[in-house]
Amino acid sequence: MKSNKGFVSNMCYIDLGDSLVALDAGPTYSFAKEFYTLIKAKYPNKKVSHVVLSNFHDDRVLGASFFKEKDIKIVGHKTINNEYKKFKNKFGRIERITSKELYNKTKLIDADILVDGGYKIVGSKKTIEIIKPSEISEEKSDIAIYSKSDSFLFVGNIVFNGRMLNYRKASNIDGWIEALENLSSMNAKYFLGGHGAQYDKDAYKYSLEYLKALRVGVRKSYDDELDVEDVKGSFSMDKFKNINHFSQLHSNNINNYYTQLEWE
Repeated sequence: MKSNKGFVSNMCYIDLGDSLVALDAGPTYSFAKEFYTLIKAKYPNKKVSHVVLSNFHDDRVLGASFFKEKDIKIVGHKTINNEYKKFKNKFGRIERITSKELYNKTKLIDADILVDGGYKIVGSKKTIEIIKPSEISEEKSDIAIYSKSDSFLFVGNIVFNGRMLNYRKASNIDGWIEALENLSSMNAKYFLGGHGAQYDKDAYKYSLEYLKALRVGVRKSYDDELDVEDVKGSFSMDKFKNINHFSQLHSNNINNYYTQLEWE
């Protein structure tokens, strides 16, 4: 919405000692500039060396146009630039809901450094590592960023809490569950997901429980040869029905997973 300037997702930064790394770039040039200004007010003598993009979505990447002007390296998964091209029709949303002034100078910028799991950014006091916990979860370009010394994981759209997750046509339910199980096995004290205020060690559990329940319910209904419209009432998801946006997104999640089963 205009009132939140398109800012609907979590982002943060990590102090590595001699440098800072931003995790996600935000939805616009002007928003990224505001974020950068806040960082520099606290750390006026430290350079922001990198921005790591947790996936290709507009609310996470469009602010990279500001960071690029500052000669800050833009890091993303090896698939991210291709996803920009493949899903280019998904990048008009922020422009539509913000003013011309707020959207001014915002552009879609390719990542400079394309990585897979295992890439490290080394500072004088801390090292962060990019983790690819499965081939595809919500998106191919989903990655997690791990600061071992803080026992902290920033996991982007691999984790939602406080609102319903969005199982998209490009998502992979087995891969998403695999990603969450792999990340949970790291026993980090803090999980900051892409959406939601919870960031303790249990912040991933809602997403994992929902996806497992969705997989079991839709798969059984599909094997029982129910039509997709009949699937929606064939198993209970009452545990999740009070989550924000359940009514808008759960039905679509069923549709997308059911369609994938038809194409297996």
